[in-house]
Amino acid sequence: MKTVVILGGYGNFGKRVAAALAQDAEVNLVIAGRSQVNAQACVDKLKSAAKAQLSLWQIDIFAASFSEQLRQRDPFLVIHTGGPFQGQGHSVPQACIDANAHYIDLADDRQFVCDIHQLDTQAKAHKVLAVSGASSVPGLSSAVIEHYQSLFKEIKSIDIAIASGNKAERGLATIAAILSYTGHPFQVFKGGRWQPAYGWMDANINDFGGIAKKRGLANVDVPDLLIFPERYRVTDRVSFQAGLELPLLHWSMVFMATLAKRGLVKNWAPYAKLISSMSNLLLSFGSDIGAMEVRISGLAQARKDVIWRLYAPDGQGPYIPTLSAIIIAKKLLAGDINKRGATPCVGLFELADFDAYFEDLGIYAQVEVTP
Repeated sequence: MKTVVILGGYGNFGKRVAAALAQDAEVNLVIAGRSQVNAQACVDKLKSAAKAQLSLWQIDIFAASFSEQLRQRDPFLVIHTGGPFQGQGHSVPQACIDANAHYIDLADDRQFVCDIHQLDTQAKAHKVLAVSGASSVPGLSSAVIEHYQSLFKEIKSIDIAIASGNKAERGLATIAAILSYTGHPFQVFKGGRWQPAYGWMDANINDFGGIAKKRGLANVDVPDLLIFPERYRVTDRVSFQAGLELPLLHWSMVFMATLAKRGLVKNWAPYAKLISSMSNLLLSFGSDIGAMEVRISGLAQARKDVIWRLYAPDGQGPYIPTLSAIIIAKKLLAGDINKRGATPCVGLFELADFDAYFEDLGIYAQVEVTP
């Protein structure tokens, strides 16, 4: 049996990854994290339907003994879901490489994901694959672009947007990650050059169409902003925005960004628990419908636009960030990925690899191609 350790395996995303991999009878699945109580509760919940062997591991990834304890467990694969990844450094993927274990994370932090290549030589020497950003971005977003890029001679712009339903489950780590750069500058490729943008500013309204309709959006810092301009030879713009369904919450975030930009608040992240609790007071409002949009514009024989939209009804949106990691994990377990080294999550699978998962979850996509 192959041992798979899920760090943060009882969290918002970790529990979904665990449920998917628990169906593999050839896996020894270890639910790991700082809380033994939460890990045990997750194991107990999975037991009735699981085919995998289940166990728990109480561990702190920041402990000095983490690397040695991980090596003693001799895992085949470690999946790191324990965000926020802002400021974590690469001690966890380094420990996995040292333990000769494959590594996957769901990070959305720009530098964390893009700097994983610094471990490339070591990962190749240990004959393992270390993948960062196996999430909605850049995992799914890059799969969409690579599926349609052959339609273009030149890609002028890529605009990506994600809007969650207000009733959909949201994790504290995700909230803290967004708050960490709310109102703070980061570099974006716009107008053919690099220039600053500010987190949760440049607010606007986007019509996602279908069941999602109009949602507010604002700037979010993600790995795509750094990876895509060069990878897809974009000539004008790469943008990423996200939003909250309820206007009250969305525009409150915009106001918070303004305060941070003006220096009146240094960092909103320490208030993540308070802000999460306050937003939970409004859970009865809005919907459980999430949406994602990837808009690619460029030139073929003439101007061409591709708009790919994904709709997640019935509160299924939180599954989307987990699917890239699940796909890669299953491919590694089946021996279907031969690549070794350390890389952001781009070019490792096809858009079609998501189809079966989307169908099971009731998630569906619509595509517009013009002309």
